[in-house]
Amino acid sequence: MEAFLSNYEAIIDGFSWTVRLTLISALFSFILGIILTAMRVSPVPLLRGMATVYVEGIRNTPLTLVLLFCGLGLNSGLGLSFAESVEWNVYWLAVLGLSAYTACFVSEALRSGINTIPFGQIEAARSLGLTFLQNMRMIVLPQALRSVVGPLGSVLIALIKNTTVASVAGLGVQEASREMKLMFDQGVVPVIPTFIGFAIGFLILCLPTGYLFGWLSKRLAVAR
Repeated sequence: MEAFLSNYEAIIDGFSWTVRLTLISALFSFILGIILTAMRVSPVPLLRGMATVYVEGIRNTPLTLVLLFCGLGLNSGLGLSFAESVEWNVYWLAVLGLSAYTACFVSEALRSGINTIPFGQIEAARSLGLTFLQNMRMIVLPQALRSVVGPLGSVLIALIKNTTVASVAGLGVQEASREMKLMFDQGVVPVIPTFIGFAIGFLILCLPTGYLFGWLSKRLAVAR
């Protein structure tokens, strides 16, 4: 265990990249998830169809394939690049893949929250002359968000763990599990204590997140 702890700088650096990857991907997936949700409940059939195809297509595709497409398809095939340095380019490609994938689950959570809103409220808003976007912004989304805080916490926890896929899916982005692999490749750490140490690291990230969102879901629950 001492050999593992002696590499604490690399461990902290790896988990710091995991946190950065998670937070930025969570932000973009939340924004994209709201847009997809609005499209799925919009009165325009074409928008509903496009959002449904995207959500059902991406969420039923393995995350590994999504990340491989970002790395090999968009970057190597189409020449899409976000930064000059390789390190930051693979980071943003990983953010793109994780955001595109996670947004589908955010959208599904929000759509389930919208289904809990009494239809009479939506009809009343329409009778007052509110447009679709005004109805979504002032009536629907605020209530839907409050009712799905718990599920959104589960999506965030899944995203934290899914960041480990980014390094093994060909992108090689820097994060915790990549640091663990580098330690194994260098042969400088014992296997079992290292596995246990990194598992504890992810528990430290995931457990407080679950408790926080559980607490928030109770505080923000909509009384009906």
